[in-house]
Amino acid sequence: MNIFPYILRWRAAHIKDKQFMLLLALVIGVLTALSGLLLKWLIHQIEYLLTHHFSITGANWLYLLYPVVGILLTGLFVRYVVRDDIGHGITKILYAIARKQNRIKGHNTWSSVIASAITIGFGGSVGAEAPIVLTGSAIGSNLGSLFRLDSKQLMLLVGCGAAGAVSGIFKAPIAGLVFTLEVLMIDFTLGSLLPLLVSCVTAAAVTFAISGTGNLFEFHLTNAFAIERLPAYILLGVFCGFISLYFTRVMNWLEDQFRRVGGPWKRFLVASPILSVLIFLFPSLYGEGYEMISLLLNGRGTADWNQVLEGSLFYGAPQLLLLYLAGIIVFKVFATTATNSGGGCGGTFAPSLFLGCVAGFLFASLWNLLPGNTIVVPENNFSLLGMAGLMSGVMHAPLTGIFLIAELTGGYGLFLPLMIVAVASYLTIIIFEPHSIYTMRLARKGELVTHNKDHAILTLMSMDSVIERYEEHLHPGDDLGEVVRQISSSERDIFPVVDDAGRLLAVLVLDRVRHVMFRTELYHRLHVSDLMSQCAARLTTRDPMDVVMSAFDRTKAWTLPVVDEGGLFVGFIRRSHVFAMYRTMLHDLSEE
Repeated sequence: MNIFPYILRWRAAHIKDKQFMLLLALVIGVLTALSGLLLKWLIHQIEYLLTHHFSITGANWLYLLYPVVGILLTGLFVRYVVRDDIGHGITKILYAIARKQNRIKGHNTWSSVIASAITIGFGGSVGAEAPIVLTGSAIGSNLGSLFRLDSKQLMLLVGCGAAGAVSGIFKAPIAGLVFTLEVLMIDFTLGSLLPLLVSCVTAAAVTFAISGTGNLFEFHLTNAFAIERLPAYILLGVFCGFISLYFTRVMNWLEDQFRRVGGPWKRFLVASPILSVLIFLFPSLYGEGYEMISLLLNGRGTADWNQVLEGSLFYGAPQLLLLYLAGIIVFKVFATTATNSGGGCGGTFAPSLFLGCVAGFLFASLWNLLPGNTIVVPENNFSLLGMAGLMSGVMHAPLTGIFLIAELTGGYGLFLPLMIVAVASYLTIIIFEPHSIYTMRLARKGELVTHNKDHAILTLMSMDSVIERYEEHLHPGDDLGEVVRQISSSERDIFPVVDDAGRLLAVLVLDRVRHVMFRTELYHRLHVSDLMSQCAARLTTRDPMDVVMSAFDRTKAWTLPVVDEGGLFVGFIRRSHVFAMYRTMLHDLSEE
């Protein structure tokens, strides 16, 4: 006997919606924290099992094998077990929001955890954060669907899952909240913030309880903010902005190139050797790279920092450290893209942190080598600031970068420099690239929801929902009698004129027929070709709604035809229908 319907009715009768959302937010916080802890544990166990015996005094040839095996195992798991695309986790969340479905497939509650653990544990140069954010959002979405909540409530639970995931995996509740508002670009009301806070605090508390209260990266501030370093802070932000631009543009270009290679096996054969060779040359590219981040943040001098070269061909040549770090900045994007394009699963969260840390350290080292320079900057501090700069630039999320790095490291003593670097980086990249690495793919398709309500509503509106389908069709050779017959059996005032294949040729408007429709002597003398009119504009089924509105504004028409990619007639869109739906959605989006 199925008792779930009784549970739903009892819940509706005894628990108010707001209270129930808070309860679900708490459950989501617990589940996302446990998922994040499980993923991190799996990655650590796999990586330790494979690499704990590696030599630190020279190259390790198994670096050429492990990444290939990891991508192969992940590809087989995705292809034959999951049987669905699970890449670009945060982009998938944005797409679910953009389509106003807010429904994420059930397998995403576990598939991304397994796939990313295999990928990263075997050396894939990606991060675990985006997969766990997708996992958290999927948990929220599926819990909401289970209790048959509406679209707006589902959106809030998707946000709770994402916020809880970031909060739990980074032990950063404020950053989890800011990430959801800034990166996912969901316009929540003040009343909606409470469930997000519950999810963030719960996830962080569970993670602290299980893994301890220490920060993800230990950082001990030895040089506080100094006003004479202000030019260096600003230039570091600009430097991070340009590296973010390089990372974003090259990643998208490489993804396009890999897509042109062919099917998944061809991409695997091309991408996996690239990844393995890069990791062999630069072992720091193995996995998330968090050990190297800790080393650069806490190293006390060249003796500590030279440990970065361990296990590589550069070992024993400390004079090549800066060259090694510059190579990492250049090739990290190749390693990350090769990992995902070859069949691996991971995100760009960790690569942004890793690259930012390296960029900050390299900038500070070069700054201190400038001839005649009297303002020495601490490499540790600038490594920390670089992390905020790259995250701000790559994600177009300065607030997330500021709060996440402050919470990750406890580096609140550098809060003002964090703000300067993050803002300078964001202002630099925004000049050249209006979209983040997550939103760029959706923006190209016109499927991106933003904080602009007008644009958000047009994006959320479905083309299918405003098309008026027609079964009646006229042909150029039809006589007036046939026209009158169709008019008499229809309530419409406009009719499509198509050829024998169904391709739209013109339209026939009732006003063009009204003065002759009762003259029976003309029924066989006048034809549709004598009465039809050319279309003011033609829309296609793939046009976004902002293009539809622009066409109405440009033509001043009240009704426009819609065709498919082959020119076959589909239906009409009426301006009044679009405006009525726009007003309804504006009301739904604006109300509490």
